[in-house]
Amino acid sequence: MIGYITLGTNDLARATAFYDALLAEIGAKRLWESDRGIAWGIAWDKPSLGVMRPYDGQAASVGNGVMVALAVAKPEQVDRLYRRAIELGAKDEGANGPRGDKFYAGYFRDPDGNKLNVFFMT
Repeated sequence: MIGYITLGTNDLARATAFYDALLAEIGAKRLWESDRGIAWGIAWDKPSLGVMRPYDGQAASVGNGVMVALAVAKPEQVDRLYRRAIELGAKDEGANGPRGDKFYAGYFRDPDGNKLNVFFMT
């Protein structure tokens, strides 16, 4: 059902560098670019993630309670992406590890403050 998600940024160059490096870890590549934003994905017919400068020209801000969750195929990918996000300047919002019996995740905020998690479910 989800086609794409966009996150706001006030520094497109910084956000682009962060997501180029992070999403390459799971094989995502740039699907489209404009002067206002960029989107990454695995394929055109799969959901994608983009960062954009807001259309209204106002400052981008994060939503309290808003989070993007990135699904991966195995717990080792959770560990790798979480570590990579932190290396790239993300802030920890819950270290990678098990959450109950069937859910394994790591939570972080990107350099703009947007909250994400990377997860695996058995």
